[in-house]
Amino acid sequence: MPLNVKPILPRFGAECSGLDLTKPLTQEEVKQVTDAMDTWGITVWRNTGMNDDQHVEFSRNFGYLERVPKREGARFRLPHRELFDASNLNVDGEITQDVAAIQYRKGDRLWHTDSAFLEKRTSYSLLLAHQVPPEGGETWFADTRSAYEDLSQDMKDFLEDKVGINTLWWSRKMAGAEISDEEIEERPRAKHPLVHVHKGSGRKTLFIAAHTMDIEGMPKEEGRALLKQLIEHATQPQYIFSVKWNVGDMVIWDNLASMHRGGDFDYSKYPRDMRRTTVREGTEPHQMETGDDPFSELFARTPKIVDIQGARYAGR
Repeated sequence: MPLNVKPILPRFGAECSGLDLTKPLTQEEVKQVTDAMDTWGITVWRNTGMNDDQHVEFSRNFGYLERVPKREGARFRLPHRELFDASNLNVDGEITQDVAAIQYRKGDRLWHTDSAFLEKRTSYSLLLAHQVPPEGGETWFADTRSAYEDLSQDMKDFLEDKVGINTLWWSRKMAGAEISDEEIEERPRAKHPLVHVHKGSGRKTLFIAAHTMDIEGMPKEEGRALLKQLIEHATQPQYIFSVKWNVGDMVIWDNLASMHRGGDFDYSKYPRDMRRTTVREGTEPHQMETGDDPFSELFARTPKIVDIQGARYAGR
């Protein structure tokens, strides 16, 4: 059955239907999905009926799936390490009362791209709703390809060789977590060009986020002012839309062509159970474990943050 695509914005985002995502897809059907992603950057799939196993298996069509950090003796709420827990629930399935964890997750409300703080970037994120609040809790998306295309030529020329310095701890600090600049400087960082060519579409795009702390070679104050300016530019009304979730909905977003942020809701009153798989850039479909585990390595080097959030650090 051919894929049905309904655009959300003229250049960005589409609601898709016509494929049964609970069953194995043919190569042609997978291509229909990736073609839609290359064109629209974000695809919204309503009422998928998917369970955890089907979520992981479907995601493997697009490459190697990152895994949540290992913690010796830790219990996990979800059945697969490929599922990142993007909920406000603790390991027993209850709304968390951990003040540090709640504060830490406020960083998810800032515009960002998943895993920009790692040297190996994420391409697709696939988020599936299992339980949603009656109000709030939407997810917002921003079109970084169109935002780049609409910049002045002088700004495009200036950004051409600029490199962003990314760290998870910077976004958490910006959201109010108590992390000193000295601690951030001691922790792992990743460098990525601020502008790159999106492989699937051939369009140039910004790669900026709340994780982007500085611009290599620029004074901190000047670089941070420019990053703020670029994020404000890319999140103007003509570039953004939000998704209101229902149970069973899935959204796939391309981190290499967009930014996103979580919407507010009553965190202490309503459970919000969202589960995410993340695909590593440039890997093969159905690729299994490769032996490397960058998330566990990252958190092993920063034990204080593991104690705060552990395997649930990276939800939306």
